[in-house]
Amino acid sequence: MNDSLKTSAALHDVKYEIRGQLAGQANELERRGYEVISLNIGNPGLFGFRTPETMRLAMIENLSQAEPYCHQKGIFPAREAVVMQQQDRGIHGVSAEEVFIGNGVSELIDLSLRALLNPGDEVLVPSPDYPLWSAAVSLNGGVPRYYDCNPDNGFQPDVKQIKALLGKKTRAIVVINPNNPSGAVYDRATLEAIVNLAQTCNVVVLADEIYDQMVYDDAEFIPMATLMDEGVCLTYSGLSKVYRACGYRVGWCVFSGNLDAASEYIHGMELLAALRLCANVPGQWAVQTALGGFQSIKDLVQPGGRLYQQRQAVIDRVAESPYLSMHAPMGAMYAFIKLDDQFDGQLDDRAFAQALLEDKHVLVAPGSSFNTSYTDHFRITTLPDVDTINVVFDRIDALLGQFA
Repeated sequence: MNDSLKTSAALHDVKYEIRGQLAGQANELERRGYEVISLNIGNPGLFGFRTPETMRLAMIENLSQAEPYCHQKGIFPAREAVVMQQQDRGIHGVSAEEVFIGNGVSELIDLSLRALLNPGDEVLVPSPDYPLWSAAVSLNGGVPRYYDCNPDNGFQPDVKQIKALLGKKTRAIVVINPNNPSGAVYDRATLEAIVNLAQTCNVVVLADEIYDQMVYDDAEFIPMATLMDEGVCLTYSGLSKVYRACGYRVGWCVFSGNLDAASEYIHGMELLAALRLCANVPGQWAVQTALGGFQSIKDLVQPGGRLYQQRQAVIDRVAESPYLSMHAPMGAMYAFIKLDDQFDGQLDDRAFAQALLEDKHVLVAPGSSFNTSYTDHFRITTLPDVDTINVVFDRIDALLGQFA
């Protein structure tokens, strides 16, 4: 008799390999005394990036008000600060009632999909995607349908494919901009085309914009909500990346567009938010200071800024390598790097990542873990200092030289 406990069938289609088997092997290597350079997660605090001091002080000064539960949508000063940011970006008609604060964007993705989907409903998700989106769709009874953001097109969404995928069961289109993992920043024409399709077919746009101010060179970030008048848009952002406060676990979701059409959806989201009582309260007190204060991210992403220089170091090392290529990331904090065609048939992304960890003690994320149909890419974060980046690429080139 087999007495082993079975997991939920809902987990069968759920993958999150960024913290999966390879990460577990890296932890085991570290327990055995090896030093592993972990590039699998965009976690600024691990690489010496500090949360702005004003945000830390705002949280400390309001700790006495952070002991009770707050409103299920979040504290009013935080939600009002988000409203002001939306208004500054040209998004009107939004009040604090349309803003939800969550334990990071991750929780809000789950809540908003749970409030929207019935079993079998479909959500269009980009490929490559941040795999939480696919997982959250599946866990909430939906079916992820992938539209390509092809490397040959600079990882821009294939609008024609989106149109072809739209059907009677489609409830939402996910847009991740700036994109994780590719670093692509979407142009206005592409975003307008997606909005037109969504509004014509009466589907919700779910705009993951957690890297909204993290753009480089002449790239322009265009908030999706500024393009939507008739349809319903949910915009997700938070403190984790731009404000280097991952551990605060503070994200927000904003409903905009046709709010009358969204009223039942908003009510459902409020019900689910109430069931979990409220989000982490201390971190919420940093939101008003973050959004209203000096935006230090702008210095980091300009030439001479640390994020800019580290990204440039990655671009330079890939260009110098006989084994690698990539589209320069124009946003976010990642590089999505392609293995040369000479390795086709002998070294795919998973085998490469496994060998790199075992032989060179560098942890990266295989590209196919971001739900791609191809297996020749891998993702690294561009957060390490330039010296560490050079060490990493020395080890990568040395490993690939053995297979070339």
